[in-house]
Amino acid sequence: MFNRKEFERVTPESVGIRSDAIMALVDSLESGYTEMHGLMIMRHGKVCAEGWWAPYAPGMPHMCASLTKTYMGTAIGIAIKEGLLRLDSHVNEIFPEYVPENPSPYFNELTIRHILTMGSGIHSFPSMEGNWVRNFIAMPLSARPGESFRYNSVGSTFLGKVIEKLTGKTVYEYLDEKLFCKIGIDGRNILHGIAPEGQDMWAWRTVSTTEDNLRLMKLYADGGVWEGERILPEAYVQLATTPQNTHENPGAREHGELDHCCGYGYQMWMCRYPGAYRADGAAGQYSIVIPDKDMIISMNENAPGVFPTTVLEKLWEILMPGVEDAPIEPDEAGRALQEKLLNRLRHLAIAAPVFAPYAPEKETASGTYRVREGSFDLYCLGMFAPEAAPVRSFTVDFGVMEGCIRWKGTDNTECTVEFAMDGSRRYNRFPSPWQFATKCYANGYWEDGSTFRLEELWPENNSTKTLWFTFSEDGCTVCQMKGGLPGQPVVKVETRAVRI
Repeated sequence: MFNRKEFERVTPESVGIRSDAIMALVDSLESGYTEMHGLMIMRHGKVCAEGWWAPYAPGMPHMCASLTKTYMGTAIGIAIKEGLLRLDSHVNEIFPEYVPENPSPYFNELTIRHILTMGSGIHSFPSMEGNWVRNFIAMPLSARPGESFRYNSVGSTFLGKVIEKLTGKTVYEYLDEKLFCKIGIDGRNILHGIAPEGQDMWAWRTVSTTEDNLRLMKLYADGGVWEGERILPEAYVQLATTPQNTHENPGAREHGELDHCCGYGYQMWMCRYPGAYRADGAAGQYSIVIPDKDMIISMNENAPGVFPTTVLEKLWEILMPGVEDAPIEPDEAGRALQEKLLNRLRHLAIAAPVFAPYAPEKETASGTYRVREGSFDLYCLGMFAPEAAPVRSFTVDFGVMEGCIRWKGTDNTECTVEFAMDGSRRYNRFPSPWQFATKCYANGYWEDGSTFRLEELWPENNSTKTLWFTFSEDGCTVCQMKGGLPGQPVVKVETRAVRI
């Protein structure tokens, strides 16, 4: 049964946090080094500050990226509590049917504990062809388990396969029954979808809300107990939230990512702030526990880089000095600042679109075009699903302050994106076969007399997509940028279309 008790909302000063420290933090977050989407601050079990940058919103699922790994680690902890496995359970005990006759050196030493701590010794990744679990087990170990650190998603994916085998359920089904419904997470909002063959979403595919992630880490902050019910073993929580692997990510210190040099627990990172630990996903998806202050900070953002830590640095430098041991009694000026902060947090928004709805080519650009050379697509699914079928033909219809593009894919799928040109965004929802990334906010403006820029914001997977349509008398050239994932260059791709 779904059980949700809403958290008490209080003023920052009532739990010993100065409003001016939170205001200064928000000033910093909006200064340009990141694009913030959501922020929640809890102390003593009470929410004292929260805000979302529109169009992001409290109940809107947001990409977790590798913050997902902490959900996966939680599933393992629950399975240990239920007696389904042990931290020292060997991989060869769980999947004996896949153990080769001559396994890799050290393979018989590999345990669940090693995989949880990114210390499996695997430094290359298995083929996605055929039986993925068999391929994983056959991978050579380049180091003795427990003696190295290699941050990766394949180990977390393998943990998902362990849960599936031991429970006969998907990880989602298991967590929905054993975790989500107990700690107040609506499992229907934990979006999930099709993964490439052999992969599982529980390494980096979860889509959840800022508060979902806060609730997850509150379970750890409270020692694995929620409203009197023990969900995780106390010993597991203690180990998960303290350094179990002190090796560092290669290059992290040289790049100034000091919060990636403090050790790793069970599918979560340790922090520079003494005793603090966090669930952590690419582009700055954080849910941070600071035990000595009895605080939890959950945030979603779109920060540049795969492992950005600037926001963490600002938390330690700006917010934490404003945290005191006892409640603060504000004077009249302090109460006015509380109101100012509350008002500001209620009116946050990401940067507004450009307003440029007119151009000489606009009057003749509307029409239908057939792709003649190259290809493009209008979905923006990022890391979360295979690319959609390329556009075969499209119709552009420019109104006064809004417009739409209707397209037909090479697989005969048809869809429409409506866009605003009035300085706002239009909301679109697609019947996506991938189950997530169904929401899109679109706007457009004329960059010059013949080039129209279409911008799509896909909040569920923290992605944006930009296309440039340059119109001429006989056709249209469409330009989009592709790539940009880890290890991939960003390349400009042009598509040429003729007017029908």
